[in-house]
Amino acid sequence: MAAPSGTPAPSGPPGPSGSPGAAPPRRVPEAVHRRRWAILAVLLFSLLIVVLDNSILNVAMKTIAAPAPTGLGATQSQLEWAINSYTLVFAGILFTAGLLGDRLGRKKVLLFGMVVFGIGSVLSAMASSPGELIAFRAVMGFGGAFVMPATLAILMNVFERDEQPKAIGIWAGAVGLAIAIGPVTGGILLDHFWWGSVFLVNVPIVIAGLIAMVLLVPDSKDPKPGRLDPIGVLLSVVGLVLLVYGIIKGGQLADFSDPEVFGTVGGGVLVLVLFVLHERRSTHPAIDVRYFRNPAFSAAVSSIALVFFALMGTTFFIVFYTQSVRGYTPLQSGLLLLPIAVAQMFFAPRARLVVERFGARVVCTLGMLLVAATTAGFLLLDRDTPIWVLEVLFFCQGTAMAHIMPPATVSIMQSLPREKAGSGSAVNNTFRQVGGALGVAVLGSLLSTTYRDGISGALDDVPGLSDSARHAAGESIEGTLGLAEKLGPAGKALVAPAQDAFIHAMHVTVIGSTAVALLGAAVVAVFLPGKEAAAAAGQPRPEPEKEQAGADA
Repeated sequence: MAAPSGTPAPSGPPGPSGSPGAAPPRRVPEAVHRRRWAILAVLLFSLLIVVLDNSILNVAMKTIAAPAPTGLGATQSQLEWAINSYTLVFAGILFTAGLLGDRLGRKKVLLFGMVVFGIGSVLSAMASSPGELIAFRAVMGFGGAFVMPATLAILMNVFERDEQPKAIGIWAGAVGLAIAIGPVTGGILLDHFWWGSVFLVNVPIVIAGLIAMVLLVPDSKDPKPGRLDPIGVLLSVVGLVLLVYGIIKGGQLADFSDPEVFGTVGGGVLVLVLFVLHERRSTHPAIDVRYFRNPAFSAAVSSIALVFFALMGTTFFIVFYTQSVRGYTPLQSGLLLLPIAVAQMFFAPRARLVVERFGARVVCTLGMLLVAATTAGFLLLDRDTPIWVLEVLFFCQGTAMAHIMPPATVSIMQSLPREKAGSGSAVNNTFRQVGGALGVAVLGSLLSTTYRDGISGALDDVPGLSDSARHAAGESIEGTLGLAEKLGPAGKALVAPAQDAFIHAMHVTVIGSTAVALLGAAVVAVFLPGKEAAAAAGQPRPEPEKEQAGADA
């Protein structure tokens, strides 16, 4: 097996050529090795639609909220659940989907997820009510949960260890690209077609992806999966669903002390504690929780959760800043995000080179500090700040992400045996989803609460405004601007106070996001192994004699 990335291959007895340290035998079948880059392209294709879909929907929210026939007449709460139903099911099933991939075969699970995702996309495009859209988005989340961990698990089984950092860098860059081009794609579609087109666009991609997967992607699975752990699987699903639901509900109510929120989150944490206790005592655990004793694993997982907490909470308000405060169209707002994609596409595949020189701890710590710095940079934004300032911040943010995600993911995946790649990928993605959901909920609640306090005085000056109308107008800047539009000329006096209140709330939220990013930097700096420690402890662990990569090559 190849030496870990950045570590010289250990010297050994002369190989057939007589040279010392001859390359160890390849663990990936030759037929698979030859087409590994084509396989990666197919995996990125499937990954693209799963990640892109969520960012596309953000652009379409205004249109879906419009009355029929333009939209569905969805309320603010229904719009939130159209996004959150996907996140809830996706995060709740991720871990189980990764386990099933290891047991049943990652290619089979990937194909199943793509089919379900495609069906959910068609149903969502044809939804005739907000309730139907919420339900069909949950179907899409169920399918997506089987796609995302399978892509990374297959990647780990078609690339040799020394090429895995480069492949993971490209994989991470594709995630950033999808996040950035989603709003652009959504804006173009909404300029020419009806709102359902943002879902229907997935169908031809799914069909093309399925054909390519059948032809190119090899199957692989754990050759010794052991007995099933139904109790562990059930506890993981229930715990994650309760936790994510409580986080989402807390964000909607802007009150985490509410009994429903506190009880649900507490119940989720309790079930997950029971899951950990069960896994520690089980002779056939769904995941060996002792992996978390490895700093290279646990610190990397924590860094991913914290960076997505900070970034998702920040990007949540950017759409409102660019559209509601600066007056850009959905398409223009999407184009403004392109520097994030450009930075990630350029730096993510090259991050391994910096890691080889300085080590993952230094690179990830500096990346987290750059996230904190760029997040704090949003304090510079006002109603008339030159837009190039925002573009520079976006580029720096993309650069920071490109130097965190690849090395952290490599650290997680190479800490586990290759046959457990599905479980490792699921843990990676689960922590990312939970961290992102928590960031949107907590920082979104902070944004909402601060905005309501800031706009209350201006709403009090509106004569004849009912309590319910005042509450709705104070929920968000969109609510206030909607009221201003209904009031006609008299409502113009609300526009400037709404924008000022939003910018102040945004600045307060940015401070919280920056604090979380600094916490992430501290965790990485203290706990992630340095270059020397990683080299000393990074020798590949024993793996099964025969992995089934390329079973149907």
